[in-house]
Amino acid sequence: MASLDPVLDKDGVQLTVEDAVATVTLANPAKRNAQSPALWRALTEAGRALPGDVRVVVLRGEGKSFSAGLDRQAFTPEGFDGEPSFLDLARGSDADLDAEIAAYQDAFTWWRRPDLISIAAVQGHAIGAGFQLALACDLRVVAEDVQFAMRETSLGLVPDLTGTHPLVSLVGYARALEICATGRFVHAAEAERTGLANLVVPAAELDGAVRDLTAALLAAPRDAVVETKALLQGAAGRTYDEQRTAERAAQARRLRDLAGLSD
Repeated sequence: MASLDPVLDKDGVQLTVEDAVATVTLANPAKRNAQSPALWRALTEAGRALPGDVRVVVLRGEGKSFSAGLDRQAFTPEGFDGEPSFLDLARGSDADLDAEIAAYQDAFTWWRRPDLISIAAVQGHAIGAGFQLALACDLRVVAEDVQFAMRETSLGLVPDLTGTHPLVSLVGYARALEICATGRFVHAAEAERTGLANLVVPAAELDGAVRDLTAALLAAPRDAVVETKALLQGAAGRTYDEQRTAERAAQARRLRDLAGLSD
């Protein structure tokens, strides 16, 4: 992937595309891929720049850590150059504050689009915003040295980059509360046991494991995968009978399509 010309390369984010697979790389290893509003805007732009034939998106971080979370500069009085500081945001109106956080969240939402499957390849530290970015993806393949932690509460904040919903759905309310309220590390064995990680591999095998998973995901027809993902995404919000109805409707679409009878 690294030899491909990037479709996007800005503010610590690189996007490359090869056939049906896009790779988004956090590319500031000197700062352990620390995050900033500029990086979040670049991630949002990467999502919008994906060609229509992309089926799998791989998210990875260069270097020893996936992402150490929000850049410490965010907590200084001046914040980032050209950006409103946290103090500036706090002084703004409710509507302005809400809009600013919503714009940050845009970087974390597109990974769950029904026409894509996203895989986070996670090694080393995935802290705070880094943990939430891994949670934004559909699947997580992690190295044995992974260290997840949700540190927002320890800083007097809350996890607000879309991480709370997937965390609860994966590990349950009680464990999610304990992870967030204590800020402790979750290591590879616990991540795999609780469903945070789909697969744990030695760090040297991370890229290969992601390639193998990507190939397996691409083996099934795209429309069947899209319909199946939509069924599974909606299952938690439906009753058993509503889900049965949704299954029947989806299968009817697939059968008509396979028979050449679809619109």
